[in-house]
Amino acid sequence: MRLSAKGEYGVRAMVYLALNYENGPVPLSSISQNENISQYFLEQIFATLRRGGLIKSTRGVKGGYMLAQQPQHVYVGDIIRVLEGPLFPVDCLAEGGQVDKNRRCNKTEDCLVRNVWEKLREHIDNLLDNISLQDMLDWSIESKNTEFEKV
Repeated sequence: MRLSAKGEYGVRAMVYLALNYENGPVPLSSISQNENISQYFLEQIFATLRRGGLIKSTRGVKGGYMLAQQPQHVYVGDIIRVLEGPLFPVDCLAEGGQVDKNRRCNKTEDCLVRNVWEKLREHIDNLLDNISLQDMLDWSIESKNTEFEKV
């Protein structure tokens, strides 16, 4: 399982919005420049995030994007699922064991390793569903404080 650039950049952009949450809407150009992500690609990502209810936009001179909820209420798992869809480490865990019409798992019922893949998916979901954007900001602050203590 590997996240696409859409998922990776989407999380990075959402962290940037969380970092600027108290400052109001952030222009897309600012996110693009600071995160080194194509503005065109961000427009696509943000359209999906807006439809998913994770961000809201404001038009006008002081317009831009902001989180729809406080950073402590936005979880990495929500962002990834909106952008990538459900996560699963192997094809047989896709809904109905079917990824596309040409590939279907025929061992779904008697697979000896399926439980391992299901537990892996549960752990991934649990991890991503318990890390908020605020947690990520807090970790960054803790990391910087630790660096200063070492000096």
